[in-house]
Formats: sequence, C-alpha cells, structure tokens
Amino acid sequence: MTDTKKTAEAISVPGQATSSPEPLLKVEGLVKHFPIKKGLLQRQVGAVKAVDGIDFDVRRGETLGVVGESGCGKSTMGRLITRLLEPTGGKVTFDGKDITHLGTGGMRPMRRDVQMIFQDPYGSLNPRHTVGSIVSAPFRLQSVEPEGGIKKEVQHLLELVGLSPEHYNRYPHEFSGGQRQRIGIARALALKPKLVVADEPVSALDVSIQAQVVNLLDDLQDELGLTYVIIAHDLSVIRHVSDRIAVMYLGKIVELTDRKSLYEAPMHPYTKALLSAVPVPDPRRRGGKSERILLKGDVPSPISPPSGCRFHTRCWKATEICKKQEPPLLALKTGHQVACHHPENAEDQAPGDVVLLSAREAIEIVDVTPKASETAGTSLAKSDEDADHAEAGASLAKAESEVIEAETPWDAASDDAADSEPEPAVGEDADAQPGDMTGPVEGKASDG
Repeated sequence: MTDTKKTAEAISVPGQATSSPEPLLKVEGLVKHFPIKKGLLQRQVGAVKAVDGIDFDVRRGETLGVVGESGCGKSTMGRLITRLLEPTGGKVTFDGKDITHLGTGGMRPMRRDVQMIFQDPYGSLNPRHTVGSIVSAPFRLQSVEPEGGIKKEVQHLLELVGLSPEHYNRYPHEFSGGQRQRIGIARALALKPKLVVADEPVSALDVSIQAQVVNLLDDLQDELGLTYVIIAHDLSVIRHVSDRIAVMYLGKIVELTDRKSLYEAPMHPYTKALLSAVPVPDPRRRGGKSERILLKGDVPSPISPPSGCRFHTRCWKATEICKKQEPPLLALKTGHQVACHHPENAEDQAPGDVVLLSAREAIEIVDVTPKASETAGTSLAKSDEDADHAEAGASLAKAESEVIEAETPWDAASDDAADSEPEPAVGEDADAQPGDMTGPVEGKASDG
C-alpha cells in the first residue's frame, strides 16, 4: 500500500454528501449478546455483551484496522461481518446486499466474496488433510473448476504466498508457524474474494516472520485489489498496514479515523493511553518528554458494563455526564470520529462539568524520559572512555615505534658498546627501559 493510494482515499463524514462510491461493507448498530443460562431449565439469567452497537464502513480497496484490548469484541465483530456468527441485532450490508440474517443457502454464493484468515495457524488447518486438499476445499465446495485444473491453481496459490508447489502433498505438521499462516492465506485467496477479514494474522508468529506475512498481505492487496479488515492488538502492525483505524473498548468503537490523525493527534483518552504504551527507542531524539499512562484496574465485565461512557471507570477526565450519558460517535473533525464528552486535541463537549472523585485515582503517569543527570553521566562516561582510548592509542603508537627502533640494525658504535659490556640475562636488568632488547621486545619480535 503506497502513501499515494492512502491519501487518495476519500474521507466520508456522517451527515455530509460525498462523491465516493458505495462502500463495500457497511455495518449499522451491530449487536452480539451471548446468553448466560443456568438451572435445569436453562433459563437465561444474563448475557455477555461482546459487541454492543457499532457503526462503520469499509471502502473498496482500503484496509481498516481494528485495535483494542483483549476481550473488547474485535474477533467477535470479525465473525459477525463474515456471518460465521448470527448477529443479535443491527444490519450488515455487503456490496449493496443485506446479509444480516441470510441462511446457509443464501450465504453460500457470498462465501466466494467474503473470506477470513484465522488467528491460530495451528488450529485452523485440519491435520488429517494435505495442503493440496486444504487449499482446494473452496473450489470443491463452490463447484468451481479453474482453468488448467484445481491442482495447477492450488500450486499457483502456494507459489503466490511464498511456498513451493512441491508442498502440495505435505501435511500441516511438516510446516512452521509462518508457513501454516501462508497456507491459511492461500486458502482464503483461492476464490479471489472481494473482502478478507484477518483476525490477528501475525500474533502467533515470530517478529521476523510477522514482517514477512504483513508484507505478503500488502503485496497481495496491490496485486489482486483486495479489501482488508485486519484485527490486531499490536499498534505497530496496525500502523504499518492500515488506511483507517477503529479503536474498540468493551464492545464499542470509541474512535475511528485515518492512521495519520490517530497517531499524531488522538482524541479519545483511551487511545492516548494505548499510544503511550508504545516504546520509544530514544525519547530525547523525539524532542520532548516521554510519559506512559498506566490505567489502573481491570477492564469491566461485558456482562454488566458501566453506565454512560464505558471508559469512565478508568478515565482521568471523567465527569458526572460521563457516568450518566453515553457519548455518541461523532465527527469532531473531517474524517475523525470519536465518542467522548471530553476529547483530547478538540473542543470540550461538556465544559464545566463536575469531575468524578474516582477520576483522580484512575491512572498513574510514569515519566520514562532519561534524567538530565543520567544524560550528563552518560556523556561524561563517554568522554572518559574517548580519553582512555586516545591515551591507549598514543601508548600503543609509542611502543610500536620503539619496537621498530629496537629491530633496526645497530651501527658500529652500538656494536662496540655491546662488546665492551657483558650482555645481561633476560629478567636480571630491573632498570631496563623501553627499547632495550629484553624479554617482552624479543617476544614481540618473534611474534612478528
């Protein structure tokens, strides 16, 4: 994905007319509650509100990143938009068609256009089937006969994702984690889908393999014209691959904007806390202080989420209105939507409201900027080290010159002086000066 393509994407703002085409995927008020049942009669006594009313759209050819803490509903949302789960409420529109409550028969033709890459490369592949059988399954299920035959097409897909066509008859246990993830990508791309939902595609892989898989997804998007929804908890991965980013917290989208706006000027306090956790190699080179916001307490239970704004129990800016009234997701800037009464880098939506007492104890600020004394100590140590190196270099140069002088043939006067005095035994002359033909110099000469 080039920066030119990213900047060319039109920014849509609710309530404003745009000339951009109809989005490929549109989600309105999506809800998923998992019932909690107890007793002999299995009566429902509650529900886990995994996704509790979210709205967003995905434009053709773009990548939407979804980020948030574990348990915020990201993976459930991904399974809802691919219709692997039945929504409790809301509406999902794909390519102009309502697919919210389509049955198995109605979704079968749509499966060609909507595919998913699963998080676990070890559990998403059947260990009893060969790679050829796994990747060719979409062709058999959709009764599609590619040109040249299924085997040739599968081998082409394996080659496309960086595997050897000779792996056709191997089993999943013969591959590493990165190779298994590539097999899952090949299976998802078999029928050339329009939308690919990738649920934590690199979280189970080593860092070096993560870069390879991310670059592979990037190249395949340019080559095949894919549209991605990538779910991840790694902010660096999301920043690299996404055009726009949605931040989720406890079943809600709290901020939605393009990646540049999110990373340079986040509006929601939760987003600011997330970004503060990203390590900076050398804060002094970033031109300012580096502070980390530590949110105290745990994420509230999705069975009984807090009233009003769900983040108010851990927010340092929470007021009475945050406790009573849920903030809507509004566009406070062009293309920048946020659900907050007291946003960062924007005008306060409820000025003068009473700050909650719990807000003062909600976070802890940790300054991770190196102290001035530490910087001075480092500079002093470096100066001393440089001086030591210079002194050692001078001594070494002097010693080498003396060795060279000692190895130079003596003149006649020196020979006469040597004949007139008996040669001392090695180690007997305690007053030997550098340059005398003593043991260390002989050792040096012999080494040469």
